[in-house]
Amino acid sequence: MISCQRDLFTIPKEIAYLNTAYMSPLLKSVVLASEKGLRQKESPWKITIPDFYESVDEARLLFSRLVNVDVQGVAVVPSASYGIETAAKNLKVGNGRVVLILDNQFPSNVYPWQRLVRNQGGKVVSISIPSGMSLTEKVLNSINESTAIVALPNVLWTNGLIVDLISVRQKCDEVGAALVLDLTQSVGAMKTDFSKIRPDFAVVAGYKWLLCPYSTGFLYVDPKWRNGEPLEDGWITRKDSRNFSGLVNYTTDYEPGANRYDVGERANFALMPGVVEALKQILEWGIENIQTTLAVNNRNLSKELESLGLSVLPEYLRGPHFLGVKLPKSAPKDLLSTLMKSDVYLSERGGSLRITPHLWNTQSDFEKLQDTLKKAL
Repeated sequence: MISCQRDLFTIPKEIAYLNTAYMSPLLKSVVLASEKGLRQKESPWKITIPDFYESVDEARLLFSRLVNVDVQGVAVVPSASYGIETAAKNLKVGNGRVVLILDNQFPSNVYPWQRLVRNQGGKVVSISIPSGMSLTEKVLNSINESTAIVALPNVLWTNGLIVDLISVRQKCDEVGAALVLDLTQSVGAMKTDFSKIRPDFAVVAGYKWLLCPYSTGFLYVDPKWRNGEPLEDGWITRKDSRNFSGLVNYTTDYEPGANRYDVGERANFALMPGVVEALKQILEWGIENIQTTLAVNNRNLSKELESLGLSVLPEYLRGPHFLGVKLPKSAPKDLLSTLMKSDVYLSERGGSLRITPHLWNTQSDFEKLQDTLKKAL
């Protein structure tokens, strides 16, 4: 268990922010690092060639440690959509073949597949969300010989339903399907071992559970796809790009690994230093410690919410860091506004109240949530 880490953030005492699935606050250390990085361009004559590479290389290495993969498999991307588009550009479907997704899946992991089947043939099939049944079981039963791509999250962004990705990978292997993951709502909050899951492509936007600045993220690419086609033909991913005076010596060769999939202008002096600081802090806490702490806090909170008559997804069906609460029909339509007036911040997605605390939350925050809900419902 990790003690409350609120002092590492700039969160006023009266604010009960339980909305990490929407966007995390930045650590003080991240803000300071980003401010320092931003000021580099205030004096561009001080920016050297290594400045274009060092923070990026460090961030790539830290992320690889977090998900247990080789660093050469990690690309730097600005968003989940960028990573999924990269996967869609390198995968095939075709007539009679299927891309499997979930009902209510986040759009960034839907739209690229709809375009892909329009262009190549095939179809997107959406798996209905079971009631009181394991989502993993429903996914496994939907994968068959017609499945070309399985495109999933680890936990569903609307309510936190969890999928056992190792089991899904095994079923994909049996039928020869590619596994493409958007893990924005899980990596950073729960142990995620890519060496066991073995995704073909897996993207993580950084501004939620990785505690990173907005417009930052990572894409993992399996070795068999590392010679594919990137979205951009940037100069910095090419072989010998560190030789600035020789950039006019155009080449078709890339730096090794998933580097070719990096976003252009990846050396963002204002953002990458902040990414490094955020990942260092997560690794210092330890991902298993984070997961355990969030799981215990949410377990206790779910009991209190159930005592108010609310329906909370059982622990075995959801991510340990995520509470999806089904509101009664009598719940006021302006519930979120009422909560905000009391400085309690949550979100509602797909008919579920989404409660996603983190290490900055105190017992007072949880009590304030319970008291406000009790009065509002």
